[in-house]
Amino acid sequence: MQEAIANAAGSGASVHIVHLNSSTRGTLPVALEMIAGARKRGIDVTTEAYPYTAGSTFIESAIFAGDWQKSMQSTYSDLQWQATGERLTKETFEKYRKEGGIVIQHSMRPEWIRLAMASPFVIVASDTMPYAKGAHPRGGGTFSKVLGEYVREMKVTTLMEALRRMTLLPAQRLEALAPQMKQKGRLKVGADADITVIDPETVKDTGTYETGPQFSRGIEYVVVNGAPVVWEGKTVADVFPGEPIRSVLTSRQ
Repeated sequence: MQEAIANAAGSGASVHIVHLNSSTRGTLPVALEMIAGARKRGIDVTTEAYPYTAGSTFIESAIFAGDWQKSMQSTYSDLQWQATGERLTKETFEKYRKEGGIVIQHSMRPEWIRLAMASPFVIVASDTMPYAKGAHPRGGGTFSKVLGEYVREMKVTTLMEALRRMTLLPAQRLEALAPQMKQKGRLKVGADADITVIDPETVKDTGTYETGPQFSRGIEYVVVNGAPVVWEGKTVADVFPGEPIRSVLTSRQ
């Protein structure tokens, strides 16, 4: 991370550091200081984190090669096999690593996540994991978890600050490369009509590591490109108003 920030300082390039919580773990406070210091000096560096103490990835991935337990300060019992919900042992780890599949890794402490959720420049992010039984609940509950737990219950950040970090900051990070994003993340005349209506007193995630992603409570209406896709808390069937967002580098044939 230090090298990436140094390269940005020397070259003028932009740097975005993904999954700060699971990338840094116990060194998250130091990483936040590094990023904050770089930003104060005008270096274009941003980052994001998700509000869960577990991550997920493919068990056959390279991060589990070599002495991964030492490098990640983790062990076999921290790993949960998505397909069955079981915690792994050395034997089952070796078995599933040969087969391949998704594993959930319980290896982060709540205080690390609270610190990330309290930092005003950390974008709130989820991931592109499957919306399926046993999959990581962040695929369906990231934003409602922040609003319900970290804003309403724990009060580590304010409602408006959390909303800014879910909507405006991601749009601003991308708009130089994808001009369409200049019309996202904002409520104003001329912006795209992508609107979510929540009840701040009841919004809450409902998914667990056993159930996988679930519909959240307190999200009453969702409008995409001017068309309702959730109405009175229920999905509107057979409506697909979304459009692709293209970068300036996308080849259009």
